[in-house]
Amino acid sequence: MPRRFAAPVAIALGLVASLSLSACAGKADRPKSDLAASKVTTIGVNSYLWRATLDTLSFMPLVQTDSNGGVIVTDWYVNPQSPTERMKVTVTILDQDLRADAIRVAALRETSRGGQWIAAPVQAATTQKLEDLILTRARDLRRSSVAG
Repeated sequence: MPRRFAAPVAIALGLVASLSLSACAGKADRPKSDLAASKVTTIGVNSYLWRATLDTLSFMPLVQTDSNGGVIVTDWYVNPQSPTERMKVTVTILDQDLRADAIRVAALRETSRGGQWIAAPVQAATTQKLEDLILTRARDLRRSSVAG
């Protein structure tokens, strides 16, 4: 090989070798994603949490659902066994991953006194129980999706 081509060829070979080695090192450092935990869909939030929330709140009338923003708002629900009390729930899905901190439940409660609905406190255990029910249902949906 003529001397005038030796330097450019050596530089090209060195560049190719360094690029290929750097590409190998980069792959080892990257965490492997769990597609089942963050199911890729056309909605903006975790599809298991979304479906589980709709399933869990299916007994309540819905006012608003925004799958891109991850918000589900129910209308007031009166339990037939307790007609002097009503509840309204807002669920916000915060992430595309199926994690316990990816969901937030807020609830409003009112009681009827003399024909007027008056705001009443909601026990923290109520919203926690709803979050637990949604997360359990989401895990079940994920488990059946991965197994099937």
